[in-house]
Amino acid sequence: MATPLEIIAKPAQRLATALRDFLRTEAAGGLILMGTAVLALVVANSPLAPAYFSTLKSYILGLSVQHWVNDALMALFFLLVGLEIKREMTDGQLRQWSDRVLPGIAAFGGMVVPALIYAGFNLASPGTLRGWAIPSATDIAFALGVLSLLGPRVPVSLKVFLTALAILDDLGAVLIIAIFYTADLSVPMLGASALTLAALVALNLSGVQRLWPYLLLGAVLWYVVLQSGVHATLAGVALALTIPIRRTPGTPEAQDSPLIRLEHGLAKWVAFGVVPIFGFANAGVSFAGMSFASLLAPVPLGIMLGLFLGKQVGVFGCVWAAVRLGWASLPARAGWMQLYGVSLLCGIGFTMSLFIGLLAFSGSEALQDEVKIGVLAGSVLSAVVGAAVMCLPRRKPA
Repeated sequence: MATPLEIIAKPAQRLATALRDFLRTEAAGGLILMGTAVLALVVANSPLAPAYFSTLKSYILGLSVQHWVNDALMALFFLLVGLEIKREMTDGQLRQWSDRVLPGIAAFGGMVVPALIYAGFNLASPGTLRGWAIPSATDIAFALGVLSLLGPRVPVSLKVFLTALAILDDLGAVLIIAIFYTADLSVPMLGASALTLAALVALNLSGVQRLWPYLLLGAVLWYVVLQSGVHATLAGVALALTIPIRRTPGTPEAQDSPLIRLEHGLAKWVAFGVVPIFGFANAGVSFAGMSFASLLAPVPLGIMLGLFLGKQVGVFGCVWAAVRLGWASLPARAGWMQLYGVSLLCGIGFTMSLFIGLLAFSGSEALQDEVKIGVLAGSVLSAVVGAAVMCLPRRKPA
């Protein structure tokens, strides 16, 4: 006969096992991010709203809480993005040019068409035209989370295609942030950034395999980049590109390299910590005084349609053209309808779209709220319609 302690312990053990199993799934990161975004919206429209907004604006060590989240924590997100880009380009799914053709063309179309749609709605307003890049981004955690929830009906090749597309999309977003969303530049701090980066490159060329020298100099790089006028999160990408990825003799892959060790060490912290905190800190928008007409303002409408229409037209249209012209082939065992569903899911632009929106309209809380409305509406619409298309029965070949 079980003791009272055992009766209590068994449900707790089952719950702990279920939680561990959930956190190992591909969908976990996306679902947690969805949950924190919904929680932020609930809190921002509840009696807790004053405490929520005042906490984000409170200052610690010279920066507001929101700035610590967006400039410091998100540097870890961009560090992971940089590590993934380097790994895929040197030792992964994008190692050869033939592997890059289809996702590269799709990523290009998926960035250009949404930007054009947004610009079309904001041409008359130079102040809001600055947000043209907001709908160009794809949120890999959200999109892969939705795909994973659909189970075996999604070919593995489509997940590989979406991952490669999102990696190249992230690379494009990083370049856009570096080129178009920088503040007034400080030449001395830019010089200090260049010297620190040179020291990191020297570590790499010297064959240093320990991580701590890179991370120590990376912290210095983050600070000087923060002071330079270039957005501090780009220090994460720059650091990632200097970290070695070398095969250990006798092993088929670079599993023991510093880059792989750091990527594996960061992945769960970013997926289950950094990104949900960012979502909670930035998705909260008060709906007080808003109406359906608010969604039809140029900024939210341009973002919503850019994500929902622009992504599917850009991604699917460019893939269709590339296949018809013989430049590439469809992912293995995938049909056109499934590819169209994935194109829709590319319209989930949550994390990077919100981030670019904050940079584009850093001086206007009203425009930042419009960005949040447009990103949330476009992302939800893309997720729901994309999942519905993916659930349609596949047509059997004749």
